Formats: sequence, C-alpha cells, structure tokens
Amino acid sequence: MDWFKAALDLLFPPRCILCGVSTVQTIPDCLCRQCWQRIDYLKPPWCTTCGTVVTGNPVHTHYCGACLRHPPPYRRARSCIRYDQPARLLLHRLKYHGDTTVLPAIRHIIAHSGIHDMATADLIVPVPLFIKRLKARGLNQAEILAHQFFPYRAESIRTDILTRVRDTMSQTALSGSARRNNLRSAFQVQKRACVKGRRICLVDDVFTTGTTAAECAKILMDCGAKEVWVLTLARVIVKR
Repeated sequence: MDWFKAALDLLFPPRCILCGVSTVQTIPDCLCRQCWQRIDYLKPPWCTTCGTVVTGNPVHTHYCGACLRHPPPYRRARSCIRYDQPARLLLHRLKYHGDTTVLPAIRHIIAHSGIHDMATADLIVPVPLFIKRLKARGLNQAEILAHQFFPYRAESIRTDILTRVRDTMSQTALSGSARRNNLRSAFQVQKRACVKGRRICLVDDVFTTGTTAAECAKILMDCGAKEVWVLTLARVIVKR
C-alpha cells in the first residue's frame, strides 16, 4: 500500500497539524520541521523528586528547595516536554476537540523523550475526570496518554481504581492554596486491595504546580501503595 499512500500524498500533500504547511519532507509527517524544532524536550539536571528543572551537573542527584522543605507524597515526577505553544496546541486539540490526529506526534515525542524509568510500575492509573466532564468531552486525555506511554501494557492501565467523586473548578486561574482547597476530597480509591503494596504510575497531561498529582498520590499512599510515580506529557516551567 506504500504506492497508494505516495499517490495520495501527491494529490493531497500532508500538512502540519499545527501550522498547516506541507510536511512531505518530514518523518513523521504530522508536524512540519519548524514545529518539530519548537518542541522543547526536558533534560537533566532536574529535581530527583518533582522533576522541575534545576541548575548543576546533569549526572549528579539534585533536590529542589520545595521538595527539601515539603517532600511530596509521590516518589518522583517526570515530564517529556515543556508546556509551551506546540505542546499547548497538541493537548488542546486532543483534550477539547477529541482530535486523535495529534497522536502520531505525541507518540513521536514520547519515543524521543528519554523517559523510560516508569515502565516498571505495577499499575498505570490515569488521573480521572468527573463523570459529567467525561461525558461532555467524550474522552479522558490522561487515559489516552497512558496508552501512548505504555502501548504494550494495556492490561496494566486501570481506570477503575481512582475516581473523581466531586466536580471541581478549573485549576488554571487558581493560586496554590486555592488549588489545594479545590481538590480536597475530590478523589477516591475504589479498589484498595489492588493498590496495596504496588508501585503505581499516575498519568496526566500537564504538570503545573503538582497539586493534582499530590492529591492523587496522597490518597493512593493512604490506601497502601508502595510508591507513586507521576508521568505527564508536558510540564509548566516557571522562570524565576
């Protein structure tokens, strides 16, 4: 079928899903070369616990001040790329428009991110949406991302363990303390026996302040999880 695809590409040249220019010369051809170059992969040195970018020797162990003062309930958090314009557009199209044409680009990002140390988790748990929001969107972007991160571990991706039992406001415009109050008692573990003694990888789309990750990790740890790891496609990097 390669000849058929080549013929279609001649008649209808593939275009970048972000900017619309021809992508015939790029592999994969879902993004143009310029958009690929704008994607900012996160690399060490980063905080061993929360994954925030720090300064120093990339081969040494680092802890940020926030994690030293107040260690989070999760063991470690990692993200593939900086949450800037390309990442924002990709995730917005998936999250709010159900546009799965962005998935080849997301898979390519994951494959080139160098994040492979989460694959040994016993269970993979996407951060859940409240049922009303899930019905409105038609998908949970965290669940879809979990399958992109772990394509050969579908049986380990569990959406029946952690549920969101309270509809919450959008976290976007809230301060740190308001975020914590907004999420308090919003999540619940349904199957405690599945959690006990397990290493759990919690998957979400964006790591912003870590409030959602911390709230989910806390309730999982309270139910007996051995460790909780956090994995997101993108991370907000605040310039200090």
